[in-house]
Amino acid sequence: MAAPATGALEWHNEPPAWHVRGDTLVVTAAPRTDFWRTTHYGFIRDSGHFYARRISGDFVAEVKVSGSYRDLYDQAGLMVRLDAAHWMKCGIEFVNGVQQVSAVVTREYSDWSVVPLPDPPPALWLRVSRRGSALEVQYALDGERYALLRLAYLPPAEAMRVGPMCASPEGNGVSVAFEGFTVRGL
Repeated sequence: MAAPATGALEWHNEPPAWHVRGDTLVVTAAPRTDFWRTTHYGFIRDSGHFYARRISGDFVAEVKVSGSYRDLYDQAGLMVRLDAAHWMKCGIEFVNGVQQVSAVVTREYSDWSVVPLPDPPPALWLRVSRRGSALEVQYALDGERYALLRLAYLPPAEAMRVGPMCASPEGNGVSVAFEGFTVRGL
């Protein structure tokens, strides 16, 4: 899990089971874990798993994600986080039996956007770029042809944390693999 940034990777809510083999992080998310703030559901959850490092300035983060999604809202992807009330997560989210490419941007309140994938891919590639206060979220089904999912504002900060995240809000846990996570400055 090599990523040229400042500091080592550290857990925010370490999961019950995880290991690193080569450039692959394998995680089993705990049941009833999530990242969400208030909107629609009225609750705040900050119990998901996030393996991150601090990085200053503009950057590009990339990872390949695969998982055994089976329960409502099982999710895995990338997160960029300033603090508990200002963050973005993106990746796969399992909703009504369908894998969805998902992005949640939280600025005190969470919002959510999805793109359904009727044919579940074996993996999803994610690319998140930060330029100033803008985050650009892209995804690819083949690791080569990236499509724009979201362009979002996140308050400016000298440093942020970025890395793989996963959660199982309604389920009994989900197993996911993150391959080739990298972060590079722009």
